[in-house]
Amino acid sequence: MESVPPQQPQVCVVVIGYNDAAHVADAVRSALAQGPAVREVIAVDDCSSDGSPELLGRLAAAEPRLKTVLRTTNSGGCGSPRNDGVDACTSEYVMFLDSDDVLPPGAVDALLTAATDHGTEVAAGLCVRRELPSGREVPWQPELFDSPAIIARPEKRPRLVHDTLCVNKLYRTGFLREHGIRFPDGRFIYEDFVFTARVLAASPRIALISNTVYIWHVRRSAAKLSISLDRAGIENWQARMDAHRQVVDILLDAGEKKLARAARAKFLEHGLRMYTKELDQRGPEYRREWWDRTRAYLQTFGEADFELAPAPGRVIGRVILASPDPVDLPRLQQVAARPARLAPPYARASDGTPIWSEQLPQVTLEHLLHRPMRLLPISVDAELRPRARASALRLRLHDLYGRMTAAGPASVDIELRDRDSGRCGMRRTAAWSPESGSDARAGSGSEQASGSAQGDEARTWTTEVLLDLAALETGVWDIKIRVRFADGTARDTTARATSGPGLLRAAARPHPRKGVLLVRPYVTTSGNLAMRLSVGARSAGGMLRRKAVRLLGRG
Repeated sequence: MESVPPQQPQVCVVVIGYNDAAHVADAVRSALAQGPAVREVIAVDDCSSDGSPELLGRLAAAEPRLKTVLRTTNSGGCGSPRNDGVDACTSEYVMFLDSDDVLPPGAVDALLTAATDHGTEVAAGLCVRRELPSGREVPWQPELFDSPAIIARPEKRPRLVHDTLCVNKLYRTGFLREHGIRFPDGRFIYEDFVFTARVLAASPRIALISNTVYIWHVRRSAAKLSISLDRAGIENWQARMDAHRQVVDILLDAGEKKLARAARAKFLEHGLRMYTKELDQRGPEYRREWWDRTRAYLQTFGEADFELAPAPGRVIGRVILASPDPVDLPRLQQVAARPARLAPPYARASDGTPIWSEQLPQVTLEHLLHRPMRLLPISVDAELRPRARASALRLRLHDLYGRMTAAGPASVDIELRDRDSGRCGMRRTAAWSPESGSDARAGSGSEQASGSAQGDEARTWTTEVLLDLAALETGVWDIKIRVRFADGTARDTTARATSGPGLLRAAARPHPRKGVLLVRPYVTTSGNLAMRLSVGARSAGGMLRRKAVRLLGRG
């Protein structure tokens, strides 16, 4: 196909919004600012009551490329407004933008050039999740966009099922209409899942580019969470499973068995892992209902689906299938963390095979004997003890079915990273020492295989480093760890917070410039140890008041 200069107006950007007058103008302007390649911007308002229709009307009066579609009833979701936008589109290509997000400069040109130069029905680029207000950016599915590629058929790149977003892509409008590809109408929470499956089932040629083409704003502190972030109710999890079931059915009906299997593996690795990690934030009724519904859905999976999934999601799924009742939730949450951790005890079957627990011997973990060290779910416990001059960080490394013993723990690199910027504020390196009373002698493979659960669990190594926290800026600091072994291997992980009297309580310490430094250790949703630092008398006063309330309550 002859290349078409990207400056010719041939792209429609569909912007959808509901009661988002605070952000929708920025979204529209980011689409119009893409330049002459954008022939039209269609803003679809889903019956807002906050003045959004009037705002869009004023913008349209000053910009001839902007058209508005005002729905008279609220759809309850994102699918119907996007369908309305596609129906109103008169351009050769179409892409989607949510009212609280923006397109970065050059996004449309980059996608359009890829689609026209290579004659593809779809062009996709990198989406970046921008956490607000911090501004920290995390790329979405970066492995897919490391380098440009032309995918002749989706089955050639099964990992495409991991990119369930519709907004980081440019579609040939005729392709969508020819195949009847639409979003689910009404209140359908994970409409992207189904739409993307319908696109893949139509077997388009796809151009992948490495450019950042979409900025996804994540506002976790907003008064009203977005539909995808509001996961507190069991209905959200059920909606996710229902959407995923539709994805698999769509792909199977199209004869795309490889993609359907990849979609099931993705469910285990991403969705199941994410919701498992959050279970401690839910009540007992939710956890019971979640377990029952998840177990029922996983029973529709085949063994090949589990084998295709990475180990953490696969193990979580097999534990759920093995037990009719919720079990080992804190340990499952550790496996669900990123990177995964497997906390002790490390049980074995009578023949020496690693197993999840003596209660669930059918869940075997023999893959841990063969995985490379850089992927092992090692567990490092951490305690932070604030002191007058420097706080002590104590780490304990647990053996994992003899793998640590065989490799020989040598040293550990510790980094404190600012939560918002990701900047490293402090580095320390320390040597491991066998903990008193533990058996840290290296043994042969046969000795390790025949070891008992108690023997494996008893092997531990410890170290302690002093941290001058007064040298850090105020804010939240995460602890990142790289464990190095004598055999030359290493594993990057995080520090698992341990609980105990006084271990997670705030402490006030002298600060050389601000007078008082308040150190608040706490446990993240992944079970990691982190710390929040603040300075000044006001912070210390608040801590003392809370301590007084606790003491009075005990009295």
